[in-house]
Amino acid sequence: MSFFELLKSTPKIFGVIGIILFFITLITFFFDFKIKFRLTGATIFSFLLSLFSWAFLQSYIENVKVDGAVYAPIVYDNGTNLIIAKANKDFQQISVKPTLEQISLNLKRGSRSGQKVKIKIRSLEKVSEDISKPIILGEVEKSFLMQSKTDD
Repeated sequence: MSFFELLKSTPKIFGVIGIILFFITLITFFFDFKIKFRLTGATIFSFLLSLFSWAFLQSYIENVKVDGAVYAPIVYDNGTNLIIAKANKDFQQISVKPTLEQISLNLKRGSRSGQKVKIKIRSLEKVSEDISKPIILGEVEKSFLMQSKTDD
């Protein structure tokens, strides 16, 4: 079972455990066993785990893959309007546009409200022994401005 399959099944697993513990807890209250309060805590905790894993699953979004895109790690992100990704030495020019699109699609909507974000891919050109110069291979701008709906 992969991680994502396990992630999708955790709310059900914890829910079933909670239901089973609930019925066991009812039996312990009926027969007045001493373990009844510990089982009550375990039952509530398993229901909370089920609820929280369901909430996490609702907020979890897998990364988008674009054909032709190459992995380019983000080396600079000022958190508002500029993201810079690093191109490897063997980065081809035909991969620039799909890579920029992939980075743009994987930005979360709520992370930069009301901003236009520039996404750049750059490589470094060695000028001298200790000095290098950034070369911008491509750039795209993504808008996070909220569209307002007007009443007609």
